[in-house]
Amino acid sequence: MILYDTIIIGGGPAGMMAAISSSYYGYKTLLIEKNRRLGKKLAGTGGGRCNVTNSGSLDDLLAGIPGNGHFLYSVFSQFDNHDIIAFFKENGVTLKEEDHGRLFPTTDKSKTIIDTLKKKIKVLGGQILTNTEVISVKKMGDLFHIKSANQSFTCHKLIVTTGGKSYPATGSTGFGHEIARHFKLAVTDLEAAESPLLTDFPHKVLQGISLDDVTLSCGKHIITHDLLFTHFGLSGPAALRLSSFVKGGEIAELDFLPIFSKEELVAYLIEHRNKNIKNALKGLLPERVADFLAEGYPEKVKQLSQRQEQELIAKLKHLPIPITGKMSLAKSFVTKGGVDLKEINPKTLESKKVSGLHFAGEVLDINAHTGGFNITAALCSGWVAGSLHDS
Repeated sequence: MILYDTIIIGGGPAGMMAAISSSYYGYKTLLIEKNRRLGKKLAGTGGGRCNVTNSGSLDDLLAGIPGNGHFLYSVFSQFDNHDIIAFFKENGVTLKEEDHGRLFPTTDKSKTIIDTLKKKIKVLGGQILTNTEVISVKKMGDLFHIKSANQSFTCHKLIVTTGGKSYPATGSTGFGHEIARHFKLAVTDLEAAESPLLTDFPHKVLQGISLDDVTLSCGKHIITHDLLFTHFGLSGPAALRLSSFVKGGEIAELDFLPIFSKEELVAYLIEHRNKNIKNALKGLLPERVADFLAEGYPEKVKQLSQRQEQELIAKLKHLPIPITGKMSLAKSFVTKGGVDLKEINPKTLESKKVSGLHFAGEVLDINAHTGGFNITAALCSGWVAGSLHDS
């Protein structure tokens, strides 16, 4: 049975960065991953291009992590998105910035990111063991004892980076939460986040239409981003972000044209009063959306009564969309909930109850928006969990 300084369970972004950090600080380190390769879920992010981080400020980062982002203040003071950018630059990967601060490798391949992380672990002397599923974790004295089907390992420091329960096909089964419960740590309720929304809405009419920078709101939650109409409801960043704040049964409102005020739209209709309503709206919106909104009104703008004009503008600015639910955890990008943060030291990500036991990434009760924020939280918390600490 080999004794390691640090063993990390879970080879996603948090686990790989924890292995890099631990190895960098001179620990004898082993990263265990049950899949055939590291970064299986990471490989599919950003449409396979890997939206590795976001270029925003600290305030932007925290705004992009609605699920307990404030807990990461201390983490980001040690390692943040700018450190991620510097890390990849130092290791030969150039990143490019797209809309909303999203950063991708210039190769447009997630493999570039995964290979760089894997190579760095090896260069620093860390060991990687794939195709190995951990079946039990115990602590005896000062040592953790980890068992797979046919191997046993011991270590002084154990880092759990097994992810949440979303996309179980990638290996996210919630095993890390079972480890936490084994050590009597609290785990908060799990639900889908960054999930497509199921809606009671005429999907077929608008299915496949993508809109840039619309505003989708529900109560105090107001999100301006891109939106996609699907056969079941809504997807795209605006819907995914709103999903963190709804459960089903709410009414969302869609503003098709947030850049226009109601007064500006009234002026636009007056200016185009001799046009067909459909044609006037096509100057502002995709054709099928214009046709959908013009349904039930007279042919020409000038034939609208004052009440009909107000109603049409209300549809453009406040179209009600009843939300009936969200996609299941298995079909959602992110898990909301996880190891209760009251159990975790925010400076070291070590358990307050069990010395030497650390957690990082999505296994914690932290969830972020798409746009590079989840991967940022994973990479940064992984680095800190693997680091040498004074405490």
